Amino acid sequence: MEQWQSQLISVAFYVAYTVGSVIYILLSKAYGGDILNRLGYRNGIALGLCISAAGTLLFYPAAQLVSFGLMITGLFVVALGFSLQQTAANPLAIVMGNPQLASQRLSLAGGVNNIGTTIGPLVVSYAIFGAVGSGHKLNSIDSVKFPYLILGAAFLIVAVIFKYSSLPNQIFSDDKQDAASSAPTRSGALHYPQLVLGMIAIFVYVGVEVATASNLPEYMRQHMAIDTSGAAPYVSLFWASLMIGRWTSSAGAFDVSDAKRLLLRFVMPYLAFAVFLLANAIAHTDLSVFYPYAGVILIMIIADILSKGDPARQLLIYSFCGIVALVTGMCTTGLVSVYAFISVGLFCSTLWPCIFTLAISGLGKYTNQGSSYLIMMIMGGGLISWLQGWLASPGVIGIKASYLVGVACFSYLGFYGWKAARILREQHVTREKAAAH
Repeated sequence: MEQWQSQLISVAFYVAYTVGSVIYILLSKAYGGDILNRLGYRNGIALGLCISAAGTLLFYPAAQLVSFGLMITGLFVVALGFSLQQTAANPLAIVMGNPQLASQRLSLAGGVNNIGTTIGPLVVSYAIFGAVGSGHKLNSIDSVKFPYLILGAAFLIVAVIFKYSSLPNQIFSDDKQDAASSAPTRSGALHYPQLVLGMIAIFVYVGVEVATASNLPEYMRQHMAIDTSGAAPYVSLFWASLMIGRWTSSAGAFDVSDAKRLLLRFVMPYLAFAVFLLANAIAHTDLSVFYPYAGVILIMIIADILSKGDPARQLLIYSFCGIVALVTGMCTTGLVSVYAFISVGLFCSTLWPCIFTLAISGLGKYTNQGSSYLIMMIMGGGLISWLQGWLASPGVIGIKASYLVGVACFSYLGFYGWKAARILREQHVTREKAAAH
């Protein structure tokens, strides 16, 4: 496959989020009200998991028929379920606790999620290639069947757990706080500029995150002569970087003294890094090449402290760091270049909760509607990675220069952090009021 063709995997997966959000909005209109309020948030997450489980079943006939089209259809259905899960889970995480710590709670939730994305590339590499980082070739497409069947079974087990959990099934907005806001009454979520600009921010944020990671194996193949299976530990480190950044930010969500919270900001990221090293040690990967990355993590910790827990400020600082990382990767070679690109994961790590928190701030009764619009824009992960894959072709600008796409994405994200803060001040929406919705 050409690099742009391989990125159709990302297109199928992330565009499903948009399709899922459109279905959600249409069903809500057909029922005359927000469908999650009728179905229930806990039930919505369980239903989404069941849909994803159905998608994993398609991998069996896809392998039998050696059909790329059927395989990406399976991925599409899996992500369709994820769309419903995300629409329900994000507002739920925001309202469950101290309003000022909403973005930190989303970071904590994402940090738990990233344990899976860190060990995932290693497990899949072993399941499909028979080893991690070995450079082995894929002998038979049949080897993809059972990992996805096991994944489907896991989805169903978690669906049952959510169905009968004690999590709240409903979210109620505070109409009194809506009335207290001096912002003019609006007739729908799309009439709030922080949401509209936030939708674009989600599009480019997911885009730069996915594009950087999904094009990394091709960059390593061309510039370091490392095959796809050999790149697995480095891909794992990229996703571990998101875990490291989210664990760092989540330190602010704990109700402890300022001194202990500062200590946690140093302990949590290196604890997450240790999880990555442990997973690779079990997979018999040479760990010595990863030790210098500890210095890059320190830069991210300093950036987190400078952000002072403010989502708009963090967007500005992390976007600047992301630009510096990409430019460094394009201007250097060898492992320095690879680690510069991988560090993009550190500076993408907390942008989702920052954007999400700012975008739905002050929406009141339109919070669920705004959430579904934001989930819709996750399609950027597919479209921007496809764009970079096309630009990466030798006949266009090449794989290294193609990371200019990420520079453009981070530039907009920095702008959104600045603009959203001004919009919310004009609407007199404080962080307390925003998260209470």
